[in-house]
Formats: sequence, C-alpha cells, structure tokens
Amino acid sequence: MFTAISNIWKVSDLRNRILFTLLMILVFRIGSFIPVPNVNASVLASASAASNPLFGMLNTFSGGALQNYSIFAMSITPYITASIIVQLLAMGVIPKFEEWQKEGEAGRKRLAQITRYGTIVLGLIQAFGLTVTFSRTVAGLLVDTSWTSYALITITLTAGTAFLMWLGEQITDKGIGNGISIIIFAGIIARVESGARQIYAGWFTSDAPIGMSIVKLALLIVGVVLIIAAIVFIYQGVRRVPVQYAKRVVGRKQYGGQSTHIPLKVNASGVIPVIFASSLLTFPMTIAQFLPANTVTNWIKANLGAGHPLYVSLEVLLIIFFTYFYTFVQINPQQLADGMKKNGGFIPGIRPGKPTEMFITRVMNRITLAGAIYLAAIAALPVIFMNVSGLNMYFGGTGLLIVVGVALDTMKQVESQLLQRHYKGFIRNR
Repeated sequence: MFTAISNIWKVSDLRNRILFTLLMILVFRIGSFIPVPNVNASVLASASAASNPLFGMLNTFSGGALQNYSIFAMSITPYITASIIVQLLAMGVIPKFEEWQKEGEAGRKRLAQITRYGTIVLGLIQAFGLTVTFSRTVAGLLVDTSWTSYALITITLTAGTAFLMWLGEQITDKGIGNGISIIIFAGIIARVESGARQIYAGWFTSDAPIGMSIVKLALLIVGVVLIIAAIVFIYQGVRRVPVQYAKRVVGRKQYGGQSTHIPLKVNASGVIPVIFASSLLTFPMTIAQFLPANTVTNWIKANLGAGHPLYVSLEVLLIIFFTYFYTFVQINPQQLADGMKKNGGFIPGIRPGKPTEMFITRVMNRITLAGAIYLAAIAALPVIFMNVSGLNMYFGGTGLLIVVGVALDTMKQVESQLLQRHYKGFIRNR
C-alpha cells in the first residue's frame, strides 16, 4: 500500500488531480460553517427539529451544514432530484429528451444543461420550504422575518447548491472520481466523529454496566467490518458472459478467432439507486412542511419520516426500481447484441441477434435482482440499528454503502492512472 501511495506522487498529473480534489473538499467543508444571513444558527442544534428523522438524514448527507444552517445546508440534494426527473423524462416521456440521450456527448451536454436549470428551480422550492418550516418550528432562528429576509435566505441557499453543483463538475473534470459522489462522501465522513460521540454518550455515560457497553461496541465494530466486507464482495462481483469471435481471412492475414467475455457486474449501478431513492423520498416531506396543515400534509408528516415503516418500504421499492433503471441505462442489451453481431462475435450456444439480446437481458435481470436486494437490505440497516440501540444515528448502512462505493470507484480510477504509466496500484489480481 505504501508503495502504491509513493507511486501516486511520482505521477504529476495524478498528484495534481488528487490535490485539486482535496482542495475542493476543503472549500466544501469551510462553506459548511458559513451561516446564511439573518439566521441565528446556534438555536438550531438544541431545537426539537434536530431530533426529527428527516433533519437527521439531511444533516448527515450535508456533513452537518444543515445543523449550521450554512450556505451549503441543502447540499447537492436538489441536483440529484433534478437528475432523477430528467433521466425519467428521457425514457420516452419527452421525445426530445430521448433523442438527445441517443445523440452521444452533444445530447448529454444538453440534458446536463436542463438538469442545471432544474436544480435551480428545485433549489428555490426546497430552500423556501426549509426556511418556512424552521421559522415555524424553531423559535428565534430567523433574526428578521420580513419577506425580503426570506427571499435573501432562499437565494443564498440556492446559490450554495448551485456552487456545489459547479464544484462537483470541476472535481469530475480536473480532479479524481465523480464530483457529486465525492461531495456526498465528504459530508458523510464529516459526521463520523459526531456519531462516535453519540455512541459514547449513549453507551458509556449512562447507567448501563461498562462491560455491557464494551460488548455492544465490540459487536458494532464486528458488524461494521462484516458489512464493509459484504459491500466490497458484492461491489466487485461480476458475471462473465463468454464471447467467441469467428475467424476471418482477409488477404493473407487471419483475423478474429479469439475468446473474451462481457463483464456484467452484480451491482452495476453502484450507490446511485440509494442516493436517488433517499433524495426522492425527502422531497414530499419538504413540500409538506412548506404547505399549510391539512389531511394530506399531516399524513405525509406522520408516515414519510425517515425510519417510519412506510418510508423504509418505499425506500426498498425505489432502490430496487432505480437499480434496474440505472443498470439498463448504462448497459443496453440490444446495443451489445448488435455490436457483437457486426464484429462477428457470438455467445457459445446462442444465435446472434435477438436471441443474444434476450439471453443478456435474462442474465442481467437475475444478477440485478440480487444486487437490488442487497442494496435494499443495506439501506434498511439504520432503522434496525436505531431500534436496537436506541440511538438516533443516520450514518448506518446507506452511509457505509456510499462511502465504500465511492472509495472503490475512486481507487479504481487511481489504479487505471497508475497502470497506464506501468506503476503498481492498490488492487492485486490473483
């Protein structure tokens, strides 16, 4: 490992990318402590809102920025929600979006621009909703309650989200890893220290015997290690579909005839389904907090809070849906089958064309189901942990999944950069 780390600093381009990423993370962490104007953020930490499950989850993903009511209080949540909406609309709902999605890089740039506009719109809605909600539930939070103060706070929060969106794009372009995922990763990691303090306060300063607390801590550590091992195991799991290329003779040379495989990952969608599902489920609660109290909003507040059985059930269903959705967006069986047919490739025992497409689809359906159930089970772990331990912690399985997934993706990018320059990396193939 130390050899791989020393190799990183030998490659100037890779070294500069890592330093740029770390600098952008530092900017994000500094911004998490800069409060918006006309807000007394000190009253928020001790307020009843801080014990709200939705507040706890959003605060975790924002790295504590929501508790500070800083310029980055909404984190990157509006951008993720806008991405979900645009990708769903591009699945045939809006023909123009579907056409752009098939145009390659030029079409993706247009969809990315639409996503940016959607982020601003959703950011304004969420910022205003959060401000109105906290002004009603947290006494003394707003120093000035005039409409101009609300407008200033809303614009500031939206600008903070827009800046984070730009920051993520810069990390993707000039840094290492996916920028948006890196920002979420940094926010979750920043809350580990707070979670550790909460465990200590709940288990070691209470009336419980010290021996029982040590046993609980040991079981927690073992459980975390086993979960991380399971995440890595599934994340690295691949179903290799064999492909044989027919021999062709062109002039005096022979082409083809080699055997290869298509690596279909068990969890091809990574952590995206969990992030999408969590972000989508927070949106109704945000809107309900903004609207006047009535039968519908009261039902949403009572049943769609983080940790509620209905919330967990919907999260599991959405994770399974987005796992299939995102996997088939990334891997198109029809395109794979057509590409193999054009290049003289075939799966042994399967005819080229439509039969190959159906075979790949069947294999993807089976392994994606396993990956989706695994993601849903990991996401449901925080609820089980909170019910058993009695602690209101929102790091749990979802946080671990995002942290480990982003770490593995980033490590693979570093690995590829090192291998291109003939350096040994972190991953050893046996």
